[in-house]
Amino acid sequence: MTARSMLFVTSLALCIAAPSAVLAQGVLPGAKEGAEQGNDAAGPVGGVVGGAVGAVTGGINGLIGIKERPRFKKYVIEQHPRVFRYDQPVAVGTVLPSDGVEYYEVPAEYGHISYRYAYVNDEVVLVDPGTRRIVQIVQ
Repeated sequence: MTARSMLFVTSLALCIAAPSAVLAQGVLPGAKEGAEQGNDAAGPVGGVVGGAVGAVTGGINGLIGIKERPRFKKYVIEQHPRVFRYDQPVAVGTVLPSDGVEYYEVPAEYGHISYRYAYVNDEVVLVDPGTRRIVQIVQ
C-alpha cells in the first residue's frame, strides 16, 4: 500500500468515526434520560418509547448529559448569574421575552453546545439563542 493510499484510508476512517463519537455524547445521555422519564410516566412501555425519543433528542440537540448536570448546575450557581424573574411556568418549549434575560455561553468542558444558559426563577435552563426557546431545564 502506498503512502497516498494509506493517507486516504486513514482520512476516510476519521470521517466515519468522528461523527459517531460526537453523536454518542448526546445520544446515550438522551436515551437514558428519556427512558427514565418515560418509565416514570407510563411504566415499561413508556421507558422504551422515552428512550428512543431521548436518544434522538440528545443526539440532535447536544444537551447537557445526565451525569454532567449536577456539576454544570453547581458551575452556574458559582458564577452568580443574574436571576430573571418570569411570571409564567418555566418549562421546555417556553419562549422567554426578548428583554431582561441574560444569556451566558456554556463552557467547552461540557461539550459542544450551541445553546446558551440562563438563570430563570432559580432554574438553570438551556436556551436556543435564535428563538429564546427553553430546550432543557438542568436539574
